[in-house]
Amino acid sequence: MRGITIILHDRTQTGIDAFNRPIYMETSEEVENVLIGEPSTDDITTELNLSGKRIAYTLGIPKGDAHTWTNRTVEFWGERFETVGAPTQGIDALVPTPWNKKVKVARYE
Repeated sequence: MRGITIILHDRTQTGIDAFNRPIYMETSEEVENVLIGEPSTDDITTELNLSGKRIAYTLGIPKGDAHTWTNRTVEFWGERFETVGAPTQGIDALVPTPWNKKVKVARYE
């Protein structure tokens, strides 16, 4: 089994405008071997009740990945998605697959 390459968008604050609001610069980076799966019914219901966001997919992130996945935008299959909540991570030695982290994403609108 092999994942696909997705694009992870990161925002970095570069300054403040005349109205004292932050100015951001967006950078993009490709992340390889990411699994894309369906969320469980419980994940969808729980997240909808907690944050009002409807989970579209769950991403499986490969072991050793050091990217920040909280509050990020990701792109795959020609669509943009936003990460929802904090990623959950397993212990590398106890997870038999090449993926040890799960990230929930909702459609970016």
